[in-house]
Amino acid sequence: MAKITIKTPEDIEGLRVAGRLASELLDYITPFVKPGVTTGELDELLHDYTVNVQQCIPACLGYQPPGMTPYPATSCISINHVVCHGIPSKTKKLKQGDIVNIDVTSIKNGYHGDTSRMFVVGKPTIAGHRLVELAFETMWAGIDAIRPGGHFNDIGVACEEFVRKNGVSVVHDYGGHGIGKKFHEEPFVYHYDTHKPGPELLPGMVFTVEPMVNAGRYGVTMLGDGWTVVTKDRSLSAQWEHMVVVTETGYDVLTVSAGTREPPAFVKGWKKPENL
Repeated sequence: MAKITIKTPEDIEGLRVAGRLASELLDYITPFVKPGVTTGELDELLHDYTVNVQQCIPACLGYQPPGMTPYPATSCISINHVVCHGIPSKTKKLKQGDIVNIDVTSIKNGYHGDTSRMFVVGKPTIAGHRLVELAFETMWAGIDAIRPGGHFNDIGVACEEFVRKNGVSVVHDYGGHGIGKKFHEEPFVYHYDTHKPGPELLPGMVFTVEPMVNAGRYGVTMLGDGWTVVTKDRSLSAQWEHMVVVTETGYDVLTVSAGTREPPAFVKGWKKPENL
C-alpha cells in the first residue's frame, strides 16, 4: 500500500474550504430536485454554479481512472437501484417517490471537496424513506467510530454492525478513499468488517466515509456504459458521504454548510457548527 499522507494545518484548511463549497453546491441544487426535472438539467445547473458562481473546477468531469472512459458530467446522480456513478441524462426525468443520490467533488485552490446526499422526490415511499434514513445513520455510525490510535477497520465494523441489526446490507465493492490535492488517495476505506485492523488512524489523515446501503443483498453489477453501478437484485440503494479529518481527540467533518443535516442523536463526537 502506498503511504497515507498526513495533511498539514494549511492542507486541512484548504480541504475545509473545498468541502464547504461542495456542500453549498448541494444546498443550491436542493430546491431543483423535484418531479419532472431531468438529471441532465440538474447536472447543467450544478456545472454552472460550480464554475461560474463558486469559481471551482468540477473534479468528476473528464475524470478517467486507468482502463475506464472519461466521466462525461459534473456530478453523479444515482436513482433508486443505482448504487453509484449514475450518469446524468437529458431524457431521464425524476418521478414522485424516487430516491436520488447526488455526488459532487469540487476543486478549489488545488484541494478537493467530495460529498454526497440523498434526496427524496416529492412524497416518499415508506421503503425509500426508511432506506435513506438508515444510510444516513450508517454513515454516521462509521464516522463516529473514528479515534486517533484506532484503525480503519473500526469504521467498517461500525457500519456493518449497524446495517445488520437493521436488516439491510452495505456494498463491499466500493468504499471511501483518502483525499487531498488528489481526488483519490490512499487508503481505500472499507465499510464492512474485513477482519483485519487496517492502518492506524492518525491525526491529519483526511478521507471520505460513504457507505452504500442496499435494501436487499450487497451484490452489485456495472452497466454497459462503464460507469453506472446497480444492485444485482434491483433492490433500492442509498448513500451519504462526508469528508472527515482525524484530530488529536477524535474527528472533524470538512463537508459542512448551512444545509448540512445534524447528525443522529447517537453521535457524541461532533456537532454541527452554529456559525455557518
